[in-house]
Amino acid sequence: MRDSLSSTEEVHIFFTCSSICRRRADLLLAVREGTIGGDEVRLAEEASKKYGSPAPTIFSKVIDKSIPADIIYEDEKCLAFRDISPQAPVHFLVIPRIPIPRISEAKDDDAELLGHLLVVAKNVAKQESLTEGYRVVINDGKHGAQSVYHLHIHVLGGRQMKWPPG
Repeated sequence: MRDSLSSTEEVHIFFTCSSICRRRADLLLAVREGTIGGDEVRLAEEASKKYGSPAPTIFSKVIDKSIPADIIYEDEKCLAFRDISPQAPVHFLVIPRIPIPRISEAKDDDAELLGHLLVVAKNVAKQESLTEGYRVVINDGKHGAQSVYHLHIHVLGGRQMKWPPG
C-alpha cells in the first residue's frame, strides 16, 4: 500500500470533495436565474437522464473554466487540452462536455459523440504536428487505471511508443 497520494490524485480529491455541494447549488441557482445558457442546461439534462448525477470532477472545472487549462481545441460537443502530467512530448486529452463517467457506461446512442471525439483527437494530433504517429488511449475503471471518472481520450505522441503498454 502507498503512503501518499500523487499531486494529481490530491487535486482530484480536493476538487471533488470541496465542490460537489457548491457546484450543484451553483448549477441550480444559475438555471433558476437564467444565467446558464440553453445549451449547458440541455447538456446537463441529457447527462442526468442518461447517467444520473455523477459527482463533478476536475474536468467539470476545466469545462466551466473555473480552473485554468491549456485548451487547444473546443466546440459545442467537446474540448481538448494539454495533460498536466504529460507522459510524452505531446500529451493532450479530449473530453466530452456531457459527463459520461467511463467508456463502459456510454450508451449506444452516444455513438455519434464518441466518433466526434476520435475525429477531434485526429485533427488536433495533426494540428500538433504528430505526423509520425501517436497513441490513443481510453482508461476504463479500476483495472484500466482510470483516475478521473469523466470519459477522456489520451493522445500521446512525439516519441516512439513501446509495446506492450504498462
